[in-house]
Amino acid sequence: MATVRDATYDVLRTLGLTTVFGNPGSTEEPFLQDFPADFHYVHALHEATAVAMADGYAQAAGVPAHVNLHTAPGTGNGMGNLVTAWHNKTPLIVTAGQQTREMLLLEPRLANRRPTELPQPYVKWAYEPARAQDIPAAMLRAYATAVQPPAGPVFLSLPMDDWAQPADPPPAPRTVATRFAPDPQRLAEFVTVLAGSRNPALVYGPGVDRSASWSAAVALAERLAAPVWSAPATERAVFPEDHPHFRGVLPYAIGPLAEALRGHDTVLVVGAPVFRYYPYVPGGHLPDGARLLHVTDDPDEAARAPVGDSLLSDPGLALDALVERVPPSDRPAPARRDTPPPPEVGTPLSADALFAALAAHWPTDAVLVQESPSNLSALRRQLRITRPASYFTMASGGLGYGLPAAIGVALAERDTGRGRPVVAVVGDGSFHYSVQALWTAARLALPVVVVVPVNQQYAILKAFAELKHTPGVPGLDLPGLDIVAIAAGYGCATEVVETPDQLGAALTAGLGADRPTVVPVPISTDVPSIL
Repeated sequence: MATVRDATYDVLRTLGLTTVFGNPGSTEEPFLQDFPADFHYVHALHEATAVAMADGYAQAAGVPAHVNLHTAPGTGNGMGNLVTAWHNKTPLIVTAGQQTREMLLLEPRLANRRPTELPQPYVKWAYEPARAQDIPAAMLRAYATAVQPPAGPVFLSLPMDDWAQPADPPPAPRTVATRFAPDPQRLAEFVTVLAGSRNPALVYGPGVDRSASWSAAVALAERLAAPVWSAPATERAVFPEDHPHFRGVLPYAIGPLAEALRGHDTVLVVGAPVFRYYPYVPGGHLPDGARLLHVTDDPDEAARAPVGDSLLSDPGLALDALVERVPPSDRPAPARRDTPPPPEVGTPLSADALFAALAAHWPTDAVLVQESPSNLSALRRQLRITRPASYFTMASGGLGYGLPAAIGVALAERDTGRGRPVVAVVGDGSFHYSVQALWTAARLALPVVVVVPVNQQYAILKAFAELKHTPGVPGLDLPGLDIVAIAAGYGCATEVVETPDQLGAALTAGLGADRPTVVPVPISTDVPSIL
């Protein structure tokens, strides 16, 4: 007779969830025993690392991912990156073991006291099946919930004694749609406003990239002869940044953002919240006299927007409809933005000089995963992303995502057969939040190159302290960290780089290696403005 475990693995096969990210614990061993030969277990040394690897894998592969955590403590360990997966809108099926049902009343060691509450509010659905036999159907529901817009993580708590129970007849396979089209009446209103606009501006967000809609985004910009901004603090690149209409990334503060849009009478935001702010700098949300139109597939984003009129739709389907219906403009194309002058090359390198060197040696089809908050402005100034699905970071603002996410992206590139090179830029502060991810990359022989700008400080926090006039904050310096020794200890190739030419050589060698390469680069300790 088939067991619940047999039936659940069959469901996972049907759903294509044959890669499992995790760190095994006692409450997961009954599920993982005699692990099937057609499944791949990606072993992380920490649950937060497992969650971020699964997130990167899901985003790069374009499919949901399964991550298996260890009851309450493991779920707690993974929560920081579960928050990021929620904000990234990444479809994750998160399962965690639970203690034996017969002992739950006693609250034994490793029992999850309130399993459906622990991951809240950063999952779309959390459930512990009432019967062992409900697990396969719960897995189907979890998948359907995770992939429907807005996509996101779901959570199942699974008692360890359920797996050996006899299974019910298998649940019927089923599918759900994951895209929905715009309301025709509201769409017609947006077309009318855009057609009559004197000087429209477009703001694109990560929904454009998630819906594989760069070509429609470009077509609409050219049809309207409108400049294009990236939404602030976006976790994916949204538009070819070498296109003459591209203006850069909007600042993530209220007043400065409105100032950047001054002169535009209509602002169309597609696939982003309105807006993702960080430091509080007061002002109007829009320039005086401007009207905002908002396209999102997330009802919560539509509800919380402080200004504007919202249209619920898959961003790609809305862009296609707008391109078809908006009449072409007779305005001249916007002037191309100025190219910054080449940065001076000193010792140590400035952040701009480092990233200008990285851009000079950048492989055409490479993928960038970044988590260097204090250097982000310099990175985006110097290295322009020109292809879809080629830039990933954390939407939450929480550290510890970038390094393991890059490993998940690299594994997806291998598994899908695309084989695009993957480069991570991870600050020396962020690096140590999830440094154990390097072991997994080395075990998988993934040729990820991790460039580590080393300024021995949390410069982003120093910048925030300057903005908010809070001097004397402790714990903002990071002396005595030997990145080379740590990386070598996890099985990585590693080399300190101090010049642009050395960086180019290290990048070429690392992308052709059979293991990850960590490249620390000492940079200036100057603290850039947070805005």
